[in-house]
Amino acid sequence: MSRLANKVSLVIGGIGGIGGAISEIFSSEGAQVYATSRKGGESISETGASGSIRVIQADASEKADLQRVFEHIRSEQGRIDVLVINAGLSEYAPLEDISEDHFDRTFGLNVRSLVFAAQGATDIMQPGGAIVLIGSIAGDIGTKGYGVYGATKAAVRSFARTWANELAQKGIRVNVVSPGPTDTAMMAGTSQEVRDALSSMIPLGRMGRPDEVASAALFLASDESSFTTGAELAVDGGMAQV
Repeated sequence: MSRLANKVSLVIGGIGGIGGAISEIFSSEGAQVYATSRKGGESISETGASGSIRVIQADASEKADLQRVFEHIRSEQGRIDVLVINAGLSEYAPLEDISEDHFDRTFGLNVRSLVFAAQGATDIMQPGGAIVLIGSIAGDIGTKGYGVYGATKAAVRSFARTWANELAQKGIRVNVVSPGPTDTAMMAGTSQEVRDALSSMIPLGRMGRPDEVASAALFLASDESSFTTGAELAVDGGMAQV
């Protein structure tokens, strides 16, 4: 039986890369998926055996856009069973180069949107619901030039612990998937030298694939993890674990 059969899922930042892989695997497991994207209009595409993906244009950093998304889903489905918050921004800026714009833009998308997306979803989420936050091992390691990004991902982990505690009485679980270097289109723009350097730091000797991160998100979204909340699942080939 499909692991997300009859589930209504929302993936914030659900087109392309890790978010796109999550939308696709959720759909293939039977979910009705709503995926937000800052680009393009609204469309529907059938994927998988029994689910579908509906794309809604929205800027996750704008609370008004998020509210519009939740009202849209409420009017069509009446509920959300699974929320994945994947929208994120990573820009290089060592301490001396951090500007107000860089700081506000990064925290605005990576943290502010996280808070108001979770808040909006819990208003229409029933007992048994699951929230999966996409973090990063950057929240645990000090990568030169990515201090602001790392701080936002540390905040993601902190919010997961707090919300898991706050939402337990409502029957809603909250967990984090923290990828390491992942072979997405964004990563494809880096030099082979950088890719090799990253791979050399990973015990498994390679970068991850978006579908591997998506499989972890599927586990935490499904009833297979019904006794798991407040946890962080690293999908990093061991990079930050050993």
